[in-house]
Order: sequence, then structure tokens, then C-alpha cells
Amino acid sequence: MSIRPGAPPGAPPGAGTGHQRATESAPRRSGVHRAWFVAAAVVSALIAAAGFRSSTGALIEPLEATFGWSRTTTSGAVTVNLVLFGVTAPFAAALMDRFGIRRVLSVALVLVSLGSGLTIWMTAPWQLWILWGLLVGVGTGAMALVLGSIVANRWFQTRRGLVTGVFSAASSTGQLVFLPAIATLAEGPGWRYAAGLTSVAALALVPIIVGVVRDWPADVGVPPYGSDAIAEPPARHTGRGSSPAARAIQVLREAGPVPAFWVLAGTFFVCGWSTNGLIGTHFIPAAHDHGMPAKTAASLLALIGIFDILGTVASGWLTDRVDPRLLLAVYYALRGLSLLVVPAVLGPDVQPSLFLFIVFYGLDWVATVPPTMALCRIHFGLERSSVVFGWVFASHMVGAGIAAAYAGWMRESTGDYFAAWLTAGGLCVLAAAACYVMPRRREPIG
Repeated sequence: MSIRPGAPPGAPPGAGTGHQRATESAPRRSGVHRAWFVAAAVVSALIAAAGFRSSTGALIEPLEATFGWSRTTTSGAVTVNLVLFGVTAPFAAALMDRFGIRRVLSVALVLVSLGSGLTIWMTAPWQLWILWGLLVGVGTGAMALVLGSIVANRWFQTRRGLVTGVFSAASSTGQLVFLPAIATLAEGPGWRYAAGLTSVAALALVPIIVGVVRDWPADVGVPPYGSDAIAEPPARHTGRGSSPAARAIQVLREAGPVPAFWVLAGTFFVCGWSTNGLIGTHFIPAAHDHGMPAKTAASLLALIGIFDILGTVASGWLTDRVDPRLLLAVYYALRGLSLLVVPAVLGPDVQPSLFLFIVFYGLDWVATVPPTMALCRIHFGLERSSVVFGWVFASHMVGAGIAAAYAGWMRESTGDYFAAWLTAGGLCVLAAAACYVMPRRREPIG
């Protein structure tokens, strides 16, 4: 029998220190394992976070029409949102280690609710930057893909790959669930109703997270899924142990001298540039420039989410069987070539060529995530891989934020998005080359 923190004198060495260790075997339980309920609740949060984040693309033009703001102003707020979304991720993981998944998620949802709801009464651009950029950016950043990695590692001994794939796909499902409704409200009753929907939906998830999610399986007396032993939670419960935030910084310092880290961070920077930053933020306004109704463009963007679910699951399957470097090289090369043809396929109607782009781009949207995670494990080891991926993901969203501002500036300066499409396509081709020449494998650090 194991001894929990605070064990009496005479306990075996190391007892009560909070290190991970197995307790006596748990009794067999019938029914659905609690891990699947936790996973379902987290999926709902990831879907909602993706929907809240992608809603900005559907609200750019309505906000400009209401307040007379420039595309540079609205795109700048999206840039703040996307950058904070990414930079928050590794530190959100540290907060979850210190204060727990349930508390951090609940606070994050409240921040999103406040950030979206208070836009109804805003009157100045700086308020948009604070509400959309700061509050919604930090709130959704705490619900990034790193959250899925933490939950999969804690609650699942087996099926981690499947669960991680589902969590990755959830980020696109949010587009499918929220975008059409938000665009319909923005075109009909008005953008304030769309912002209100986002606010209410975020707040409604808080009771679900509080009621279902627990930080560790041991908190409810069960082992992780696929295990027969209850694992003791780490030192967070005793208040001892090094600061998780300090560990995140330390891992960054250790990864910095490794060339593979900069290849992964640089290519994921391009991934964010070409997805969330360009397509996610500017596809609807760009399609509207070509005469397409905003509601139709939002539906196409949501359709990308449908095909991305298939693409992400297939990419995870391929990652187990194919060199992930080669997968990334192919993904980025094909994505770059597809972006170069966007100006030719956009129009007032959905032609077969545009529909083909939507299908292809959807399959490729988050297909880069499984091989990127795999390369983090290969080059930095399992223990550090989640934190390293957190920093790589931060680079992804910094790229998205810069692209959102750059594309908005190009649209305002030249009158169209042509240069933005060409820039993104060229960057993707460079990313493909970088992945191809990346070292095949090295021993994990330290």
C-alpha cells in the first residue's frame, strides 16, 4: 500500500513528497470510465474556444460598418488575440499544474464570456483591443491544444493517440458549430447578438467543467484509463516542488540550442500564418470582396472544419507509419501551391474549383499537428515534449497574429488580398523545404 503526502513517521523514503507512483490495484469497475466523461467535457471546451476565436473573421466587416474603423484597426485586434492565444499556452499549462485544470478552465471561460459580452457596449478601438485581444486571447489560449495533451497524459494510459487526435480535431469543429450561427446573427439582428451568443455559450460551459472535470484520476479514486493502478498526484497538492512556470522557461532554454526546435517553431509559425492568421481571419472578407455573401463564405469556412476532422485523424494514422518529416514537407508544399490559386477561384458563387480548394484545405488544415507533436517527442523526449510543443504552438499563433495584421494592411494598401495569398504560399514552400532537410533523428536532450 502506498503512503500519500503527509504520511506518518516511519514511512518509506520518498513517501509524501508528491512524486508520481502507483498505489495498490484499483477494483475493477463496470460502465464507462470517468476519463471519457472528462475527455468529452474538454472536447466541448476546445470546440467552444475554436468557435470563439474564429468568430472574429465573421465580425470584422460588421464592426467596420458600425464604427467606421479601418481594416488595419480590426485586424490589429485580431493580431493581439492570436498572439496572446499562442503565448498563453505554455504558461497556462504551468497554471494547470499549480491550480488545477478545472479552475484554470473555468476562469478562462469566464474571461471569454466577459471579453465577448462587453463588446456590446464598446465605443472605441482600444476597447476592441482589450476585449477581443486581451480577454478573449488569454481565455482561449488557456484552452489551446496543450490542454488536450495534458488531459491525455493524465487520464489515459492507453488510447492517448486517439484522444489527442480527437482533441486536435475539436479545434476545427468549433468553426462548424459556431461560424454559421454567428454569421447569420451578424447579417440579421446584428453583430451584437452574435457577440452575445458567444458570451452566453462560454458561460454555460462553466458548470459542465466544474461538475465533470477533475485534475487527476486519483482525485475520484480511479486509475487512468487502461491502467489497473491509481497514480499518486504530484507535488502540487503539498505545495512543494519547483515552479511550473520556471520549468517551462528552463525547457525553452534547453531546447533553444537544438536546431530541430527552430525548424519546428519556424514551420509551425508558417502554419499559423497560413491558417488562423490568413484563412481564419480574412477568408470571409476576401470572399466578400469578390461578391460572395458573408453567410456563404462563413459556411465554406465551417466546411473546412468538417474535412479537417478527417484530415487530422488520417494524419495521426500516417504519423505512426511514415517519417513525420516527410509528411510535413508534403503538407506544407501542397498547402503553399493551393494558396497561390486562391485569387483565381474566389468569386460570387461557389464554383467546383473553389469547392475543391475548400475540401483540400480542410484536409490539410491541422494535419500538421500530429507529425509536429511526434517530432517533439523524437527530438526532446516524452517528458519534455508537451512543454516543447507548447512553445512551438506559441510560435504558431505569433505567426497567425502577424499574418492577420499583414493581410489587413495589404488589403487596405492595395485594395485586395493578392499579395497576402502570394506571401503565404511562398512561406509554405520554404517550410516544406525546411522539414525535408531537418535531421532525421537525434537522442533526446538531457
